[in-house]
Amino acid sequence: MDFNVKKLASDAGVFFTRAVQFTEEKLGQAEKTELDAHLENLISRGDCTKNWTEKILRQTEVMLQPNPIDHTGARIEEFIYDKLDKKLPSRTTNTELLGQFMLDAAAEFGPETPYGSTLITVGEYQKRLGGAEREFLHTSATTFLTPLRNFLEGDWRTISKERRLLENRRLDLDICKARLKKAKQAEAKAAAAPDFQETRPRNYVLSASASALLSEEVDKAEHELRVAQTEFDRQAEVTRLLLEGISSTHLNHLRCLQDFAEAQATYHAQCHHYMQDLQRELNKCANSIGAPNTSTAVCPSPVSSAFLTGPASPGAVVSSTSSSRMLTAEQMQLPVTGARKAKVLYDYDAHDSSELSLLADELITVYTVPGMDPDWLIGERGNDKGKVPVTYLELLS
Repeated sequence: MDFNVKKLASDAGVFFTRAVQFTEEKLGQAEKTELDAHLENLISRGDCTKNWTEKILRQTEVMLQPNPIDHTGARIEEFIYDKLDKKLPSRTTNTELLGQFMLDAAAEFGPETPYGSTLITVGEYQKRLGGAEREFLHTSATTFLTPLRNFLEGDWRTISKERRLLENRRLDLDICKARLKKAKQAEAKAAAAPDFQETRPRNYVLSASASALLSEEVDKAEHELRVAQTEFDRQAEVTRLLLEGISSTHLNHLRCLQDFAEAQATYHAQCHHYMQDLQRELNKCANSIGAPNTSTAVCPSPVSSAFLTGPASPGAVVSSTSSSRMLTAEQMQLPVTGARKAKVLYDYDAHDSSELSLLADELITVYTVPGMDPDWLIGERGNDKGKVPVTYLELLS
């Protein structure tokens, strides 16, 4: 018990002297040992890395989970499962929930009705989009968010701890420097102003004793300064080595960033592919309904507004939910064997070797053949030839 009390008193004394030294430095009343320029640059670079890593991590989490309430709940759930050392269950995405609601609604309205069958089609693709989103969230969390969070909660905590220790060692060093400076000043003052009665035996003994004490005090202060300097140099070296590891952290985060970008590109490519498939399914739905002017024959627009970047051209082949009007090859009055020029309205990626990929605004030659699906035409561009969807084309004269 006595030992703990003494240690507590000693720690309190050290803390007080460090606080006094720190305050005097801020007030300009005490000298401060400056770190070397290389270490200062490493510290500045480390702080910059930490700050931007925090911002990128937080904003990525917000981008992946925009709802703050859902984000907070997800973090709490992740924390609990991590403490229980259990695998976090897969979370259903909002898009998947939307798809399930559409399927449930179709069951209520009747899957044989035009609206119900369309709800089933759109709902299935919404669930596919949600599955792609869930895979993207999982991949992003594993390959990007987790390494950034591990750096902040692991390596940076160690660096911060060693930097605080370095600051304490610097304060101790400056305290020892100030103590030695005061001891030397007292010794010099005593030597410069001797007692005029020091020739008397009693005064001579007292003066010699005081000089010995001052000299001993100087020796003690010099020894403490050497010890403090050694500890400061050792801690500065440890901190320097840790901060130089930031370069390796940058390389690791670079690889993680590349993986994140690749996962994001894959996700958007999957979504685009699913939406193109959905577009074709809705085209078939619109063409299978033979009563475009009746309210029961309304079919959702096969060309989603998500693919339209601006007002459609006057001759653009689009569909309207108000009139359910779809222009087919017959309605275009294309000759069976002849050919006409057409302008491509939107980019189109071929799904197999029988189709032709298209780029927006390019001109191609199109024609139809007997017995061909009215939703498709044969397109030619140079030596390339393949099927192209009519909804992506604007016929020219």
